[in-house]
Amino acid sequence: MSRIGKLPISIPEKVTISVSKDNVATVKGPLGELKQNVDPDIKLNIDNGILTITRPTDGKRHRALHGLYRSLLNNMVIGVSQGYQIKQELVGVGYRAEAKGQILELNLGYSHDVIMSLPAEVKVETLTEKRANPIITLTCHDKQLIGQVAAKIRSLREPEPYKGKGIKFVNESIRRKAGKSAGAK
Repeated sequence: MSRIGKLPISIPEKVTISVSKDNVATVKGPLGELKQNVDPDIKLNIDNGILTITRPTDGKRHRALHGLYRSLLNNMVIGVSQGYQIKQELVGVGYRAEAKGQILELNLGYSHDVIMSLPAEVKVETLTEKRANPIITLTCHDKQLIGQVAAKIRSLREPEPYKGKGIKFVNESIRRKAGKSAGAK
């Protein structure tokens, strides 16, 4: 058995999971609703607030799908009950971030400001304090969506290894390189 796939998922209060005839799992909770198509070979069983996932054979494809769908459904349950949050930090002189509803306006040292329109499910907040790097906080109930948005924001100005300037995740360590050595002849 798959180590990940055989783990049961406990369903918290206020969260409901339903499986339709065409194997679409719907997870509803206080923060929202998520849907996931599940392969017809994988079976979902809900008993006494515990979701278990079973596979028909030990074939390579079924083993891979077993762990995959367990992880996806667990992320959905956590998302609709607790939600996900990602914090990013802008490192660089003059770098700024400003949130206006679902519009994120970034000044990243280019000749123009970068304006990003965010999906309705993702909530964005910016924090700018004196003598501190601006911080962008993203919150959402969908782990895939928030990760994709955070990666897109980071790709606008990835951290460079010499000075460390760019957009990085909070608590991310950037591997630094040594610059040129001046006295070498």
